[in-house]
Amino acid sequence: MSEKTKYALVTGGSRGIGRAVCIQLAKDSDYKILINYNSNETAANETKVAVEAEGNKAELLKFDVANAESVSKSLDAWQESNPEAVIEVLVNNAGINKDGLFMWMTTQDWNSVINTSLNGFFNVTNHLIKQLLVNKYGRIINMVSVSGVKGTPGQTNYSAAKGAVVAATKALAQEVAKRNVTVNAVAPGFINTDMTSELNEKELKKLIPANRFGEAEEVAHLVSFLASRNASYITGEVININGGIYS
Repeated sequence: MSEKTKYALVTGGSRGIGRAVCIQLAKDSDYKILINYNSNETAANETKVAVEAEGNKAELLKFDVANAESVSKSLDAWQESNPEAVIEVLVNNAGINKDGLFMWMTTQDWNSVINTSLNGFFNVTNHLIKQLLVNKYGRIINMVSVSGVKGTPGQTNYSAAKGAVVAATKALAQEVAKRNVTVNAVAPGFINTDMTSELNEKELKKLIPANRFGEAEEVAHLVSFLASRNASYITGEVININGGIYS
């Protein structure tokens, strides 16, 4: 039996932390990189070029994590055309925020954030988990947030979604540990990305003991470690990466 080609799938891999993770995994591992994106194909292609510049291979995979049918269809079609391939690493990074005070929050702003961050985690992970268990090896890394562990005012929806993924991480880790599948969460604080570009860094960094925003690459190094064989005894953990703002 020939050796299967091993892949790492990063959802929301076209920009920000997702892009940095794709590039870091390309540098640190032999995994071919599957870059999931929803709408921004130009950005996804830029990530692909950056991965290939590291001497690794990358493919784009378009689907909306919040749409279970789209997830299944896309992953099944990819598997059919790559019968010798196996996804060993899953980084659930796709997420959106629709910030605002809870009192004024619309049902749509609540649902869209929950659907992407929480149901997106379910849709993709649930589709791939059987294969990881059959292969008796896998790495699942869920991108959460300081909002999901501490709670952030103006982000009740985002905090709820990420907090739920924190709890799901801890539960799923216990279900699959015997099969050498680890499940961990990474909880970034303020990181320089498109998502934080509107924030007042000068004011906010006063709250951060490290006195600066973090860089996407710093998060990516942590994710890359958790995706490696060196992290095989770490599971069910939520690792904060926030410059000391909360622990």
